[in-house]
Amino acid sequence: MKVRIYYEDTDVAGIVYHANFIKFCERARSEVFFKEGLSSHDESKKEHFVVRNIICDFVQVAFLGDLLEIRTQVLERKNSSVILKQDILKGEELICSFEVVLVYVKDYKAMKIPDNIYNILKKI
Repeated sequence: MKVRIYYEDTDVAGIVYHANFIKFCERARSEVFFKEGLSSHDESKKEHFVVRNIICDFVQVAFLGDLLEIRTQVLERKNSSVILKQDILKGEELICSFEVVLVYVKDYKAMKIPDNIYNILKKI
């Protein structure tokens, strides 16, 4: 998924505010489900993913007007969780890298990730 950096994404120096990179990664994860006509949050079943852990490595800065690409891959699947690697790049230059642990929950209790949901994540 590509993201253009706008004024609202930056600090006073025109540099992307670090917390916005987390939002960009969230959007990329959500977009995978939206493309399938679904949401990662099924309100009718009260099932969805929650973020358990994020490890961030900020390598470079990004600026107002930059076009960034978020690349996501599944590193590992467990029963109720999945570990994703999300890299944000400007061209081929790594800006930051995230390792995100998502847990699938129903009524806020961990449950096995349904195969149809996992299969959507595999398309990333």
